[in-house]
Amino acid sequence: MNHPTVISVKALEKYRIQVKFDDSTNGVLDLSDYAGKGLFISWDKDDNFSKVFISGESGAITWPGDLDIDTLTLWLQLKGISYEDYKSSL
Repeated sequence: MNHPTVISVKALEKYRIQVKFDDSTNGVLDLSDYAGKGLFISWDKDDNFSKVFISGESGAITWPGDLDIDTLTLWLQLKGISYEDYKSSL
């Protein structure tokens, strides 16, 4: 089973994004646990969080400065599936 690809992403209020995948999985994700940590500190510079986009090269959810986040992790969160359950279904 291959995980779906992101077809749209939109920044909402701080650290929340609306994501849609090509298998019709969609929802709002709160990424505030990442905020202010490591490279994610750049979200607070120049309103970078609101500049989220889908990388044309990798298909990843990306922000300026080549900062991206694992789309499989986000898809699993929206589906309510653990990585172990996903891996065992392959």
